Amino acid sequence: MIVTGPFSSGRQAAGQPRLPTPPTGWPIGSYGTYEEAQRAVDHLADNDFAVQDVTIVGVDLMLVERVIGRLSWGKVLGTGALSGAWFGLFVGLLLGLFSSADGMSYAPVLVGLVAGVLFGVVFAATSYASTRGRRDFSSSSQLVAGRYDVLCQPRNAEQGRDLLARLAMGSSG
Repeated sequence: MIVTGPFSSGRQAAGQPRLPTPPTGWPIGSYGTYEEAQRAVDHLADNDFAVQDVTIVGVDLMLVERVIGRLSWGKVLGTGALSGAWFGLFVGLLLGLFSSADGMSYAPVLVGLVAGVLFGVVFAATSYASTRGRRDFSSSSQLVAGRYDVLCQPRNAEQGRDLLARLAMGSSG
């Protein structure tokens, strides 16, 4: 099984561990954002560095929950109706396509749409009522790091550190 995340391609690279394994290598740079660390590795790649020896490690991980807005019964029911409508429309279209030999039938689409709205509203209302007012807001969560270290295998660490020092000084040569 290959675990994918927001920073992975989903393919298992040759020689990579199949189980979660602590990173190895020597630190050659440390950055405040993932974007800066990514830029550093891109700079290494642009200078024909052996980037397969490099690892970006997020250190001091934290879960950040950003509050988007206040929830109300109207918002909850509206969102439930909308998501139910999309699902019901999808199911209705599938049923409509395959239910009649004469071509597309619109009755299943309409039934799917109405049933989807009804179920969406019921499930949203049940879910919101079960919180009993303890969570009257919506939010999005993100896993972020306090800093991002760039590690390199010892055989190329010194060359990598030199290239990143040139990047920090503003020259690529």
